[in-house]
Amino acid sequence: MTNRLEELRSKRCAVIGLGVSNRPLIEFLLSHGASLTARDRKERCELEPYATELEARGVTCYFGDAYLSSLSEELIFRTPGIRPDLPPFLEAVGRGARITSEMELFLELTPATVIGITGSDGKTTTTTLVDLFLQAECDRVGKGRSYVGGNIGTPLLPLVEQMTAEDYAVVELSSFQLMGLLRSPHRAAITNLSPNHLDWHRGMEEYGEAKTHIFRHAPNQLLVTNAENQAALELARDCRSPITLFSSLREPGDLPQHKGSCVFLRNGMITVQEGEQEIPVLAAEEIRLLGRHNLENYMTAIALTWGLVSFESIATVAREFEGVPHRLEPVRVFEGVSYYNSSIDSTPSRTAAALSALSGKPIVICGGYDKKLSYDPLAETLNQRAKAVVLTGASADTIAAALARSGGDLKVVRAACFEEAVHLARELAQEGDTVLLSPACASFDAFRDYKERGNTFRRIVESFR
Repeated sequence: MTNRLEELRSKRCAVIGLGVSNRPLIEFLLSHGASLTARDRKERCELEPYATELEARGVTCYFGDAYLSSLSEELIFRTPGIRPDLPPFLEAVGRGARITSEMELFLELTPATVIGITGSDGKTTTTTLVDLFLQAECDRVGKGRSYVGGNIGTPLLPLVEQMTAEDYAVVELSSFQLMGLLRSPHRAAITNLSPNHLDWHRGMEEYGEAKTHIFRHAPNQLLVTNAENQAALELARDCRSPITLFSSLREPGDLPQHKGSCVFLRNGMITVQEGEQEIPVLAAEEIRLLGRHNLENYMTAIALTWGLVSFESIATVAREFEGVPHRLEPVRVFEGVSYYNSSIDSTPSRTAAALSALSGKPIVICGGYDKKLSYDPLAETLNQRAKAVVLTGASADTIAAALARSGGDLKVVRAACFEEAVHLARELAQEGDTVLLSPACASFDAFRDYKERGNTFRRIVESFR
């Protein structure tokens, strides 16, 4: 760690993007004596008083359309939402600069064992489970600590100097964070792969390639992935580390041959196969979360922590963990109707998983920011599993067109705004029904993020009288 910190002091650094997520990085760099330039596409007035505060501390700032002009720094830290192949970046690399990120710096500095999770769906629940397993185990044995962060919302770089080799860092990693990353976690999982973020990535090939950086580099020692997801299996072919496959549908003899272990379901037990040995770990009925996808999240977490945690720690979490907010979160039963908030469902595949977890046919609220995905598979799922659909947001027309092409007789209602959508769903529901917020789209057309959308849904439902 000392040598890497010395390098920060010896090189001129640029931080691209002055949003909340990069501010801990800026503080870290300044606290370690880096010569720093801060750059942001926003105009200066949009970033006051922070811009003035930075300049008072000796930081050179560039704002507006020319924020990447005179890009001559040697270490360039990009925020994940900015593509690493912008022409000014490539020109800087040609002059000897290095494009890096807050996450890459953390991975280089931490002495902790790093466990990384990516995928199109299930990342946050799996990340949370891994962290809870490790927390329970550290408490049980009385040493070590588990830290959780990354895309799940908490920057870990400010904590890196208090971490030890007995600790764990559990990081959720998006494709934006992984793209261009040159260091991988010790243990990694790709939960699944389906079309996502195609409004940013230049296609599925680039999206999948970004995901491979979770296992492609040192010091990776393990990849866990989904035997039922062909796209994830294709990515795993490039992995040189041992691979653990998980499946909630098939047993080891029916799974693809690979160099590693299996996690599967037998007689209602999540079971691990190591060589010729089969080890029952956890009864599926002990899991409090709904749906086969959550069973698979447990399988992934068990595979990632195999050999690090006891069965006792796993069972303790299963008995107590009720889920992460905004993921099939029960909100209220009102006038005999059950309301569920699954605002995190920002892709068609997530909405399909949510629908498969609920009994009966719910009234589903769909729509939002359009990530340029195909909604035809979603239309088929809705026709099979939903009682009615209320459409709202920028993608409403696109989803409606997909439903029309599917030829079903599903009742479809259009809402002018999100609040109206919730009230229309209430009107459609009868006693014994379920109303499910599962948008299948991102939230940015109307909300800051999925959390604000889910909290708005909860507030409206809780106001029913």
